[in-house]
Amino acid sequence: MKKVYLDHGATTPMRAEVIDEMVKIYREEAGNPSSVHQFGRSARKVLEEARMKVAEIIGAEPKEIIFTGSGTESDNIAILGTARLKAKQGKGKHIITSSVEHHAVSDTCKMLMKEGFDVTFLPVDADGLVSVESVKQALREDTILVTIMHANNEVGTVQPIAEIGSLLKGHPAVFHTDAVQTVGKLPVNVNELGVDLLSISAHKIYGPKGVGVLYIKKGQRVESLMYGGGQERKIRPSTENLAGIIGMAKAMELAKNELEAESTRLQVLRDRLIKELLETIPETKLNGHPTKRLPHNANISFEYIEGESLILSLDMKGIAVSSGSACTSGSLDPSHVLMAMGLTHQTAHGSLRMTLGKSTTDEDIDYVVAELKTVVQRLREMSPVWDQRAKV
Repeated sequence: MKKVYLDHGATTPMRAEVIDEMVKIYREEAGNPSSVHQFGRSARKVLEEARMKVAEIIGAEPKEIIFTGSGTESDNIAILGTARLKAKQGKGKHIITSSVEHHAVSDTCKMLMKEGFDVTFLPVDADGLVSVESVKQALREDTILVTIMHANNEVGTVQPIAEIGSLLKGHPAVFHTDAVQTVGKLPVNVNELGVDLLSISAHKIYGPKGVGVLYIKKGQRVESLMYGGGQERKIRPSTENLAGIIGMAKAMELAKNELEAESTRLQVLRDRLIKELLETIPETKLNGHPTKRLPHNANISFEYIEGESLILSLDMKGIAVSSGSACTSGSLDPSHVLMAMGLTHQTAHGSLRMTLGKSTTDEDIDYVVAELKTVVQRLREMSPVWDQRAKV
């Protein structure tokens, strides 16, 4: 059976070049980067070279890079570490975020509400876009943090981060963006975006799972969530995952070198997938912004069908897709992102996220479109809701 993997938004397979780099580290670097002997110094040299590489790729300085265990951890350190420090300093307790953030951000903000923080969740329009004007109107003197994702993980809408960064110049609020879905897909330069904090995850760009980055602008401070060591400027104490970090740096380097050509290729495939699905399957709708979207993301609603049924049926045909964030798979609740965009429960439940990647070909798109047409028709014929709709 043909296999097609269209869930690169959840995770990507590691590239051979990345694995080779990591295996070399496992074989040759036995030392702890914090040790002072020659083995430790050798590991430290490799670690700092990776830090320089990562920093250069996003336009930062090496000392502005903190290695973490994931994008979620980076988000948590950025948000909790900033909020708690600013509150202790008496700067305020107001935070601005959006209603379509990944749970790594939204749940963290909700947790802070239990600690007495006031959080404004900005609405989005029907395309999932946050307006700069809404950020401006929500800003207060006691706003200490604005955290808006660079691009949405479910519907692919790219937010106006650089414009928000310009707006915040002159305001004391710290600006954080979750760039887990954009590094390697879009040009990401921390200075051009105007952010103070930025989160990255390695496994979204063909790197290893369990490695992340938090960019912290020079002069900016965050409070550590962990204690017990001096690694990563005491902000993330733990022995560094050296092989994983080297793998991530390699993955970022490859992604940057190939970004323009690969993004263009994926966009062509994505647009064909969207066009053919919307044109050949009735009662379908594209979710997310039609143009301001990630080059590999297609999120489609199929009316009168449960998304989970679609996923299982496609899985039997060798096609891997998702109904939303992989981090919330198993939840029976409709996507909070789609609901925030104004979709009904029924439409939100019938939505699929298809995220293309390096392995995706024209033949894959042909296969997915053909199988989806068959599966949708079969499921609708079985659906009492579809039958009732037909009678009306």
